[in-house]
Amino acid sequence: MARIITKELAIKIRDKLGAVFIPGKSSAHDVYGIYYEGQVIATFGIRRGSEKDLGHDHIPRNINVSTGFAKQIGLCNKYLEDYLEYLRQAGLLPEAPESPTPTQLPESTK
Repeated sequence: MARIITKELAIKIRDKLGAVFIPGKSSAHDVYGIYYEGQVIATFGIRRGSEKDLGHDHIPRNINVSTGFAKQIGLCNKYLEDYLEYLRQAGLLPEAPESPTPTQLPESTK
């Protein structure tokens, strides 16, 4: 069976989402966390093996997106903001705060 998410694509997904290495979590995988406003919103592992076609089809499930969406992240069609919006629409993240309008700004900034 063909791998949909290879190790190479997994690394691209990690880089595009700004995932941070979490030391000591697993012996078979390097574990990474995706942070939003200082909190981990998802974690996933990348196998340590040297084979580039190693399967990483667990990543979409771990980051709460469809396989197609995860693949698009790795292929540079989707970005971190697209990912965060996807999670918001799925009800997994709070709505993005709106930028204050000039009438909402404190007097010292007007």
